[in-house]
Amino acid sequence: MKIRLQKVIANAGIASRRKAEEMIQMGEVQVNGQVVTKLGTQVDPEADKIRVAGKMIHNNNKERTIVYAFYKPKSCVTTLSDPQGRKTIVDFFPKTKVRLFPIGRLDYDSEGLILLTNDGDLAQSLSHPSKHVWKKYLVKIKGKVAHHELQRLKSGPIIEGQKRQPVRIKFLHYINDKTWIEVCLQEGLKHHIKKMFKELNYWVIKIKRYAVGNIELQEMKPGESRLLSQAEIQDLLQLTQNRS
Repeated sequence: MKIRLQKVIANAGIASRRKAEEMIQMGEVQVNGQVVTKLGTQVDPEADKIRVAGKMIHNNNKERTIVYAFYKPKSCVTTLSDPQGRKTIVDFFPKTKVRLFPIGRLDYDSEGLILLTNDGDLAQSLSHPSKHVWKKYLVKIKGKVAHHELQRLKSGPIIEGQKRQPVRIKFLHYINDKTWIEVCLQEGLKHHIKKMFKELNYWVIKIKRYAVGNIELQEMKPGESRLLSQAEIQDLLQLTQNRS
């Protein structure tokens, strides 16, 4: 059975499907000795010999999906390497025999839940705003945010002049001159939460993501991780089905 080349690469755990598409367009992928740059190229993972960046990949369409929950600490980037020499999630995450890559991202100075997987399709589905998978955050803001200002964000905040998807906002409490709220997003722009409060002239002090879909941090501490059960993974897969 033939399937798209980028999906074969993602299934092999080499990269996310989006990254695989970039690698194809850059000429880093060969099929049966020939460089392939056309997206959507169909291949037979059982018969065709596929190389990515010169390395032969061995595909197993029945490979078990693996997902880890990881508590990303502050002052750490959500990548596998960093040209600036900053700490990455690799510095905290235990080594595994399978290649894992992060689903989505968190800002350098934010903390909380990141999922890592070997399944490129699952990674793309959970990250894409069209799948409407909610990510939940605890946010501390400098100043006392009025309730009517939070209501303005629910229908979709204006960020850099563009209206974004609706968000869920829940006021938690004031502590001295700080406001604690819960924010739930379906999309994740760079500095999304910081930018939407900046539009209201407020400064975000702390961001902690505590849930992605049905998966929560629970009792994990910064730098800790846990392997998700197959039941939890099935629940995640269910979240991405039949949505557009």
